[in-house]
Amino acid sequence: MKKKISIIGIPMDFGQLLRGVDMGPAAVRYTGLIPRLRALGHEVLDTGNVKIPIRDDEAVTDRKPENKVDDKYLMEITEICEAVFLAGKEAVRKGRFPLFIGGDHSIAIGTVASVADGDPMGLIWIDAHADFNTPETSPSGNIHGMPLAALIGEGFESLINVGRPGAKILPENIVMIGQRDLDPIEKQRLKKSGITVFTMRDIDEQGINSVANKALMKFAHLKRIHLTVDMDALDPVEAPGVGTPVQPGPG
Repeated sequence: MKKKISIIGIPMDFGQLLRGVDMGPAAVRYTGLIPRLRALGHEVLDTGNVKIPIRDDEAVTDRKPENKVDDKYLMEITEICEAVFLAGKEAVRKGRFPLFIGGDHSIAIGTVASVADGDPMGLIWIDAHADFNTPETSPSGNIHGMPLAALIGEGFESLINVGRPGAKILPENIVMIGQRDLDPIEKQRLKKSGITVFTMRDIDEQGINSVANKALMKFAHLKRIHLTVDMDALDPVEAPGVGTPVQPGPG
């Protein structure tokens, strides 16, 4: 099915410590994504990048006297995700398919929110990590490990309320694929959440085709599915340029 696609770049790396993932949109464009999509018959509009402020680690460290790390870059990430939400909503309003390119995975707070209005939606979350921490459970305090929790209504209030107040998706409408690096408390929370999880072990034992079919079957009753992919889901041999590589992964 031919689509009208809007490319939305989000060159953000505020959600984690390592620099460089902000180059993702430029790298993907450079590899020829747009001409390849057009060769498939799609109408593609590159809308450019969402505006991202300059990162200043020293200013954020000094923002609070106690130098807490559990809300680092919270203000910036919230503002960026609000801008992502608006960009995605505008694409949908025009009847276009929004294709978001990041950027660290905290952008998903804005991307999912922008398409989650209306009928219930399924969410496929492909990632080496669960991104299901809250400020209270995160060992690092990095917000790229919290977006899925925020999307179901847990964590920082400002992130939960991006786009509109409250949770954006029901846990039972989420399928996670490829997880292999979870924090201990995060793992416990995930087991109790109602989210369906296919770990890397499941992929090894069942095969990726079987896992993909099971994921799609779970959403057979839903009209819409949003897919979000963190490149660290792939094996580092295939995708070394990610913020948090984890072996082994699918190649």
